[in-house]
Amino acid sequence: MDIKTLVTIIAALSGIALGWMARTRSNRQDIQNEAGTGAVLRTNVEYIKHGVDDVRIELKDQGRRFDALSERVTRIEESSKQFHKRLDRFEGKERG
Repeated sequence: MDIKTLVTIIAALSGIALGWMARTRSNRQDIQNEAGTGAVLRTNVEYIKHGVDDVRIELKDQGRRFDALSERVTRIEESSKQFHKRLDRFEGKERG
C-alpha cells in the first residue's frame, strides 16, 4: 500500500472518531441541560403548588370569618329591631 493511501485512511478514521466523540459529548451536554431545566421547572411547579395551597387555606379562613361576621350582623339587626319596638312602646306610653 502506498503511504498516501495509508495517511488518507488514517485521516478518515480519525475524522470519524473525532466526530463521534464530539457528537457523544454534545448529547451528554444536551441531556445535562435538559435535566437542569426539568429540575428548575419541577421546583417552580412545587413553589406554585404551595402558593395555591396557601391561597386556598386563606380563602377558607376568610369564608369562616365572613360567616361569623354575617351571623353577628344578623344578631345585631334582631337586637336593634327589639330595641326599636321597646322604644316605640315607651314613646307611646309617654304620649298617652
